[in-house]
Amino acid sequence: MTTLIPSKLTDEVVASYDHCPDPRVGAIMTSLVKHLHSFAREVRLTEAEWLAGVELLTQVGQFCTPVRQEFIALSDVLGLEMTIIELNHGIEDGATAATLLGPFYVPNAPELPKGALVCGNPPGEPLDVRGEIRDVKGNAIGDALIDVWQAGDDGLYSSQDPNKGKFDLRGRFRSDPDGTYYFKSVVPKGYQIPSDGPVSALMRLTGRSLFRPAHLHFLISARGCKSLVTHLFVKGDPHLAEDAVFGVRDSLIAEFKPNGGDNGKGYTLNYDFVLSRS
Repeated sequence: MTTLIPSKLTDEVVASYDHCPDPRVGAIMTSLVKHLHSFAREVRLTEAEWLAGVELLTQVGQFCTPVRQEFIALSDVLGLEMTIIELNHGIEDGATAATLLGPFYVPNAPELPKGALVCGNPPGEPLDVRGEIRDVKGNAIGDALIDVWQAGDDGLYSSQDPNKGKFDLRGRFRSDPDGTYYFKSVVPKGYQIPSDGPVSALMRLTGRSLFRPAHLHFLISARGCKSLVTHLFVKGDPHLAEDAVFGVRDSLIAEFKPNGGDNGKGYTLNYDFVLSRS
C-alpha cells in the first residue's frame, strides 16, 4: 500500500468534504486529495512540472471529439482502465478474461445474419471466425449479441478514417440456440496508437512503445449473463509483449490458421467465449 505523506494543508482540504451530500463522492474525493498531495510531495513536484501537467491535460481535452476520446487513450496507456477492469471483473473459473473497451468503439453497428461479412467489404486476408458462446457450466447460450470491431488493413479504425464508412469493419451477430456463432472478416493488423496527439507525445517522451498487437474486439451480451468486453490477439504478433495499453492476456492469444480458401490466403479463427452468469 502507498504510504501517504501527512500534511496540515492536506488535512484541511480533506476536511472540506466532511459535509459532501453523497458519501461515495466524498470518499473518492478525499482519497484522491490524499494521494495527489502525497504524490506531489514524494516527487517534489516543481511549479514548472505542475504547469506542464496542466498543459498536457488541456491538450488531451482539446483533442477529444465525438469519435476520438483522448482521455480514454491516456487512461489506457497509464494502465488505469485495465486496473478498473481487474477490480470489477474478477474472473469466475473458466470464464473468458475481460479487457478494455478502448477509444474506438462505435455503438449500434448493424446486426447481420450468421456467416455474413462485417460491414464495408474490407480489403485484407479473408478470415472466418467461428466458435460457441456458453456459460461456465458448459451450457450453450443462444441469442447472445456479439458486437465486433477492428482496425483495417491500414491499421485505422473507421472512426479514424474519413474515407471509411461509419460502420466499416464492424457488425453485430447473434449466436444460434446451440450457442454457435460465425461471421466473416479480414485478418487484423497491428498498429500504433494515434501519433499526432498529446498521449503519443507523452509515450515518446518516456521511451515507451506506441504499438498494439493485432487483435479483434468483442462485446458480448446475453440475458442472464454479465456482459463481456474483450480482445482476441493474433498468436505470433511481434508486439504481444509490449502492448501500449496492457490489454494482452495469455488466454486471449489465439491461432489464426490458414484454411486454403481464397487462393490460399484465407484464415480461420476458432474461439469459444465463456460468460459468467449475472
